[in-house]
Amino acid sequence: MSELKCQIITEESPSFDLSFKIIIVGDSGVGKSCLSIKASRNYFEDFYSPTVGFEFLTFNVKIEDQNIKLQIWDTCGQEVYRSLISSFYRSASLAIIVYSIDNEESFNNIEKWLNDIKTQSSPDVKIFLIGNKADLDDKRKITREQGEKFSNEHKISFFTETSAKTGLNVQNVFIQAAKELFIQHEEIKNRVSRPGSITNLVYNPEKENKVNLESEEEENRQNKKFCCF
Repeated sequence: MSELKCQIITEESPSFDLSFKIIIVGDSGVGKSCLSIKASRNYFEDFYSPTVGFEFLTFNVKIEDQNIKLQIWDTCGQEVYRSLISSFYRSASLAIIVYSIDNEESFNNIEKWLNDIKTQSSPDVKIFLIGNKADLDDKRKITREQGEKFSNEHKISFFTETSAKTGLNVQNVFIQAAKELFIQHEEIKNRVSRPGSITNLVYNPEKENKVNLESEEEENRQNKKFCCF
């Protein structure tokens, strides 16, 4: 597929052609919330406050002629609540694992988060790896090469380093997510609509998107009952 035309939608669009769920995971304190808030609201808070339960944000992008809503689910990272996060993996189209370049333990725990994703998400889920807090280069414990090596060895779709504080690569992460999910959606649509395919008898993009949005709204209501105290 040729280079996609992409534009961030800064204002709430009255309608969306596609909607995808993204879950952000990683150890507590690596900057998951700062990353998603910087991308969606262009805001950074120096004071660290652990996420309680989850935070729900959106990032809207227009790719080609399609308005796409990324539903970002930012989860709490405390180990004690890890088993309770399993419900957040359900129906995720893409998972972002975040570690901090100044925190060796958060890097060592990537594999645990990766295993959680692979065992509790769809087999088709895409996975990104993000090394956050790139502005703390003088305190760096994990080199970029280490992050790239882990990403390549585990066949992760995308890797980069970011800084929620300066905004380095932050929006690019979600733009890239939208592009990859759009491409995946188009490939599936084309595959199931080929002549002779049994699945083309039931495939309906409009119905599919409506069902996805309704299921996400119901999941949002249900998960509001969940809180990491």
